[in-house]
Amino acid sequence: MGLEPRVIEELVAQRRRFLAFLAPRVGSPEEAEEVLQLALVRGLEKGGGLRDEESAVAWFYRLLRNVLVDRHRRAAREERALEVEAADAPRSTEDVGAWESSVCACVAGLAGTLKPEYAAILQAVDLKGTPVAAFARQEGLTANNAAVRLHRARQALGKRLIALCGTCCTHGCVDCACGPDLPRVADVADE
Repeated sequence: MGLEPRVIEELVAQRRRFLAFLAPRVGSPEEAEEVLQLALVRGLEKGGGLRDEESAVAWFYRLLRNVLVDRHRRAAREERALEVEAADAPRSTEDVGAWESSVCACVAGLAGTLKPEYAAILQAVDLKGTPVAAFARQEGLTANNAAVRLHRARQALGKRLIALCGTCCTHGCVDCACGPDLPRVADVADE
């Protein structure tokens, strides 16, 4: 059961007033339009019992306020999540270096046991931080081909890590105790 057609007409007729109410509260006309559209959708879902145009406008203003409150709460939650993420992020390249050195040394060693093109892309992209597109240009590949190669190389490396490290790699490979004896290239079948 939806809104009565005359109620919908009255709400549409009040569009400019609704936008004028929203714009200073959200910061831009575009955001005001977005909030208005969201409120209209909610209104169509929830306003089945409204029959009087005058009470519909007052009801819709309450609905707009509720949408604004929901929007501000969501923004606050997102801001808190970003603050937590920022607090967990390394503060400097020194912190990144310490984190990288604590990650399993097996990754770098096992990368060399893969096919040369897999080892090269893993070394460049994952260990040195070269963007995939830049690596593709250097190697004369399309970006798509390089992305597929990287995906396959990571899968092959993952299989090697599981074979060598077992459960250690399922728990993150931090401070790995797998041992320094990595298989030689000849000891591992090509992927």
